[in-house]
Amino acid sequence: MNNKFGRGLSFARRMYVPRIVGLGICFFCVAAALYPITIPGWVWAVVIFYSYVWPHVAFQLASRSKNPYRAERRNLIYDSAFSGFWAGSMGLNVLPSVTVLSMMAMNNVASGGPRLFFTGGLAQLAGALLGYFLFLPALFPSTTEVQVLACVPMLVVYPLAIGLVCYRVAVKLSQHKKELQKLSTTDSLTGLMNHGAWKHRLEQEFRQSRVLNEQYSVALIDVDHFKSINDSFGHLVGDVVLKQLSNALTSTLRVTDVSGRYGGDEFCVILPSTTLTQAGEILERLRRTFSEHQHSHLPNLQLSLSIGIAANGEHQTDADEWLHEADMALYLAKTAGRNRVCLATTPQ
Repeated sequence: MNNKFGRGLSFARRMYVPRIVGLGICFFCVAAALYPITIPGWVWAVVIFYSYVWPHVAFQLASRSKNPYRAERRNLIYDSAFSGFWAGSMGLNVLPSVTVLSMMAMNNVASGGPRLFFTGGLAQLAGALLGYFLFLPALFPSTTEVQVLACVPMLVVYPLAIGLVCYRVAVKLSQHKKELQKLSTTDSLTGLMNHGAWKHRLEQEFRQSRVLNEQYSVALIDVDHFKSINDSFGHLVGDVVLKQLSNALTSTLRVTDVSGRYGGDEFCVILPSTTLTQAGEILERLRRTFSEHQHSHLPNLQLSLSIGIAANGEHQTDADEWLHEADMALYLAKTAGRNRVCLATTPQ
C-alpha cells in the first residue's frame, strides 16, 4: 500500500509543473477566443480560477488522497472536461479549439496511454456540448490575428514541457532497469556475481578460450569448517567471514579475473589467459591473505581456505566439464587436510 501511495504521489508531482505551465499559458488562448463573445462575468472568474488556482488545488487533492494515482487521473479527466467546455463556449473557433483540445489529448496519452486518451476524449465531448448549449455561440467563427498569436505560446511551450517530463521519466526508467539488472546478477551479501550470472560468464569464457586458443583457469574456493564457524560464533559472524573473503578476492585478484559466489560458503574465480601454474600462485596468495585475517573480537577464530584449480583443455567438451575438474581438485584439497591449493591433473 505504501508503494502504491509513493508511486501515485510521484505521478501527482510529475504532473504538477506541466499543469501550472500549461494552464497558465492556456489562459491567453481561451481568453482571446472568449473575449469577442458575450458571456457572463462568472465565466471569466472560472477561467482565471482554472488557469491559475486549479493546478495547486489539483495537486493538493491528489497528494492528500489515500490513492494519489487515482485522484490525479481524476484530475486529468476534469482537465479534459474543462478543455472541451472552453472549446464549446467559443463556438469551436478552429485554432483555439484545436490547440486546447489537442494539447490536452497529448497530455492524456503521455500520462495514461490509449485508455486515458479515450476517457479524456469522452470528457472533452461532454464538456464541449455543455459549453455550447449553455451559451449558444456562433459556430466556427473566424480566427483573428490576436487569437492566432495567443495560441502560439501554447503550441510551443507546452509540448516542450510534456517532452521534458517524458524525458525525465525515460531517464528514471533506464536507471531502474540498470539497477534491476545489477540486482539480478549480484549476490546481495558479498556484492560479487551470483551463481547464475557467474555460470553464464563461465560458458562465455570457455568459448572465448577456444577462439583465442589460450589457456584459461577456473578455481573453486571453499571456507574450511564454515558450518562450525556458524555453529560456534553465530551466523552474523559467518556473514562477516564471507564478506571478508569477497574483500580478499577483490584486493588479491587481477582486474581481468572474474569472481563470484557459487553458493553457501563456496566461491569461484575465472582467470583468463592464465596457466595452471600462474593460477596456483595467485590463489595461494589469496589463501595466505585470508588465513592471516584476525577478528578483533574473536581472537580464537581461525580461518582457512581449500582451493581447487583446473585449466581448460581440448579434452573438455563444455564449461561444465571444466568446472567439474576444478571441483575434483577442491575435493582433493579437502581430503588432503584442507587449507591448501590443489591443481587438477590433465587426463592423458
